[in-house]
Amino acid sequence: MERTALTLDTLPGDPLEILYARVTGRAGEGPRLTVVAGVHGTEYTGMAALMRLIGQLDPEQLRGTLTVVPVLNQLAFWSRTPFVVPADGKNLNRAFPGDPAGSYTDALAHELFEAFIRPSDVLLDLHAGDLPEALEPFCLYEESPVEDRARELALVYGTGHVVRQSAAARTVGGSTSAAAADIGVPAIVAEIGANGICDEASVAGHLQGVRNVLAHLGMLPADVAVPVAPPVEHDGWAWLRTPVRGFWQAAVAVGAQVRTGDLLGVVLDPWGDELHRVTAPADGVPLFLTSSPAVLEDGLLLGLARS
Repeated sequence: MERTALTLDTLPGDPLEILYARVTGRAGEGPRLTVVAGVHGTEYTGMAALMRLIGQLDPEQLRGTLTVVPVLNQLAFWSRTPFVVPADGKNLNRAFPGDPAGSYTDALAHELFEAFIRPSDVLLDLHAGDLPEALEPFCLYEESPVEDRARELALVYGTGHVVRQSAAARTVGGSTSAAAADIGVPAIVAEIGANGICDEASVAGHLQGVRNVLAHLGMLPADVAVPVAPPVEHDGWAWLRTPVRGFWQAAVAVGAQVRTGDLLGVVLDPWGDELHRVTAPADGVPLFLTSSPAVLEDGLLLGLARS
């Protein structure tokens, strides 16, 4: 097992080190799987799961090559910054495959894409609900020529919901999974955990999800996997935003089934009077929602996975 670092010295400011581990299996040939976490710096459950995975993995049982990157967004992690890279305020998971001539986040995304995503046969990106986000566990994959393989990864991961995102209506553009799909690498984003809390159940869920994928790919023996119930599959999203700044009060919980026209929440003024009412544009399930009352104009309120 090789524990090393990718040193980036072409970015503005001090050189940046991204720690990672690479394990070459001794049980035979197999795919090159890359598993990353910490694209958002305060989504801790995936980071903790990958730290455990490295500590528990036996190279004698592994086929192929496994690359594990516990914390991609180093600046956000150390500054406890949700959603964005503090150097320029951009969301790293909207910047892939990156641009070496762009701003800090664009250049960082380019370096990470070339170092970790392009050389992979399969990609897993582990996330959770950020500091102000409640979340129901789900996996996301992209419409692409390799979507059947990506869907298989999502089905075995063990979350209760799986969302397929169409290429024509990508709600989340510039993500790791979208950039990977565009170059023919099957990938999923797996989300378990909420509100920036590193709870044991969510860490264990991510760890088992990665093990299930390793077994599914034939990289580890089948007995490391656990059976999972078939998830609810959704074809696309509705991401709902507020047109005004105000005090957000959700009227539903994540994971609840809602029908078209159901009340999802209201945005209030400082005196408690209603400024904006949010209703469901389609049947579906809220898989994440902003749990903080403070929302700015055009702020994201919730993600409704269509039924």
